[in-house]
Amino acid sequence: MLHHLAKPLEAAAPSRRTFLKLTAGAAGGLLLALKLPGQKALAAASSDTLAQPFVHIRADNTIVVLSKHLDKGQGIATGLATLVADELDAAWEQVSVEFAPANAELYKNLFFGMQGTGGSTAIANSFQQYRQAGATARAMLVAAAAKAWGVPAAEISVSSGTLSHASGKSATFGEMAGAAAAQSVPQDVVLKTPDQWVYIGKSFPRVDTRSKITGAVGAYGIDQRFDNMLVAVLARPPRFGSKVASVDDTAARAVAGVVDVITVPSGVAVLATGTWAAMQGRDALTITWDDSAAEMRSTDAMEAELAELVGKPGLKAHGHGDAAAAMAKAARVIEAEYQFPYLAHAPMEPLDITVLFDGSSATFWTGAQFQTIDQMVAGQVLGLTPDKVAINTLWAGGSFGRRAQPDSHYFAEAALIAKARHAAGHAAQHIKIVWTREDDIRGGYYRPMMRHKVRVGLDGTGNLLAWEHRIAGKSIMIGTAMEPFVVKNGVDETMVEGISGTTYALPAFALEVHATKTPVPVLWWRAVGHTHTAYVMETMIDRLAREAGQDPVAYRMALLKDDPRRLGVLKLAAEKAGWGTPLPEGRHRGVAVHTSFNSHVAEIAEISFRDDGTVKVEKVVCAVDCGIPVNPDTIRAQVEGAIGYGLGAVLRNEITFTDGMVDQSNFDTYQPLRLTDMPQIEVHIVPSTEAPTGIGEPGTPPVGPAVANAIAAARGEWVTTLPLSRSGLA
Repeated sequence: MLHHLAKPLEAAAPSRRTFLKLTAGAAGGLLLALKLPGQKALAAASSDTLAQPFVHIRADNTIVVLSKHLDKGQGIATGLATLVADELDAAWEQVSVEFAPANAELYKNLFFGMQGTGGSTAIANSFQQYRQAGATARAMLVAAAAKAWGVPAAEISVSSGTLSHASGKSATFGEMAGAAAAQSVPQDVVLKTPDQWVYIGKSFPRVDTRSKITGAVGAYGIDQRFDNMLVAVLARPPRFGSKVASVDDTAARAVAGVVDVITVPSGVAVLATGTWAAMQGRDALTITWDDSAAEMRSTDAMEAELAELVGKPGLKAHGHGDAAAAMAKAARVIEAEYQFPYLAHAPMEPLDITVLFDGSSATFWTGAQFQTIDQMVAGQVLGLTPDKVAINTLWAGGSFGRRAQPDSHYFAEAALIAKARHAAGHAAQHIKIVWTREDDIRGGYYRPMMRHKVRVGLDGTGNLLAWEHRIAGKSIMIGTAMEPFVVKNGVDETMVEGISGTTYALPAFALEVHATKTPVPVLWWRAVGHTHTAYVMETMIDRLAREAGQDPVAYRMALLKDDPRRLGVLKLAAEKAGWGTPLPEGRHRGVAVHTSFNSHVAEIAEISFRDDGTVKVEKVVCAVDCGIPVNPDTIRAQVEGAIGYGLGAVLRNEITFTDGMVDQSNFDTYQPLRLTDMPQIEVHIVPSTEAPTGIGEPGTPPVGPAVANAIAAARGEWVTTLPLSRSGLA
């Protein structure tokens, strides 16, 4: 996602001085934390609470870790709690997590320079910061106990949330929290060494498992209920780029429960006392759409445009050596074109957002992923400074990139509706905007449709001489507010990531791009550009290995000799999968190895074919190197989910158009992976002392090429058009 930022959008990571300033003294830190907007629970904290921006220790001996990141199922709440609890020497049972308010100064992603969750950066940017917060709180508790008991701090031990001294004195964190709040913040804290870790590196239950299973959380955006709340649904344009020309809302306003109809740039909103009434009111609208600037083409025409573009020279993106000259000397040239469809994010919980605006301040409730941008966009719409816009971040039922938007369009939409109600003289009232699944799947935003053309030159013995690669599709970044930060010389790095920095030893290499223009909105989708670049790179490498008469794993190892970590996962996956050993009749293996978000993943897929010729993915053996594994069980869960998510897309997911209108609408026509499709998965984690890297997305890119390479092992041909259902394989 934002891992390609050329520079932070705001200030860089806080210095130690800044960190100490934020946590300065019990009083200073306490006041700063308590004055943050949108956190009434914090405002209730009292002088018997130790409160810092990242951890609060309450008199009842509970510990609240404030998560600056959205948890949309990836387990970051547990991960951040782990870091704090370990350095604090807390008992795991006393730790819970609340989401931090929107405040970029306090809670910025240290890689982005703003508050936001994405790019598989959550643990990577928080690893030191949250450990430091835990260690600082621990030192203050120890100092308080030393003062109270009249003993040296060095003689106090801490274990499982209890402070104790050889004299027999002891106290819980809660009993000492108020006194700790009066201590000065230590200038330096010493973090534990890995051999001292109690929780880091261990697998244990997530902090949200029980509450979610029992339904006790009730904190998803879709669950929000307020007295006198209105629910809004929108009639959205049938084609991207269409505008409202005229509206007859007479019949809609006659529906029982409908209280208002408001036209905004994104469509016509029907506000009612409940969701059903709002939907009925929407159905009763008569709208004339202006399609003069709309996308009117069907999928075949869009694909034809990309096919034409990859046949022409594009904008130079990356390269080394003289690929053209080397290609001219080739004894043989292998050439292939690949087609990738638009893909929807399709999270289980579609978008929803609740807003309350009184003319001078606004509060939002939603699974906010880019709080800083959301806050700024909503403020601009409402004529408020960002500090007057509070965001209550809630648990989200998935995202896969959907809730992280450069234009914060659903915040803007909610703000426009609330502003219109206020301008019409209505009293402040909670308004919840609900996207039905049909709204979400038909309303974008999508992983862009992409086309690749690859030409590889070989010498007379099959050795690589040159690699020419051309990509065409719509840029995610060009035309957005992020373009100045992430687009260099006209090249959006998310279009070429996964190929641009390849560590395969390519003697000569040329990479070009064409960025198309279409009103169809696009957005990063789980693993972003790697989802198509890894497929092309890994199937082409596999083909070259077969052309050279070499084993695909051995062929890769030779080309990756200078990349030990990628080589390491490849070796481990091959070993665990029994690569090279006989398979049962009808089974076939394929391998892929890829690096994304600074993590290295190798996957070996084992497939069979059903009687109808479709592919059954029986098993995927995965090896991952993501640095220090904070919670191995969470890593395994993330990789398993990433493989399932990627496999669904590879098998049958695509967004298609007929005369500019999306053909799919719900899970019947855009099917997520079914339980019967889920393969057996093994995840093996490489032990590491390197800093943690991303794990939310890296499991997705390799599964497609691993399956495609297994199909090729069986049939001798590589599928170059996805999804596999287009070839009758799914």
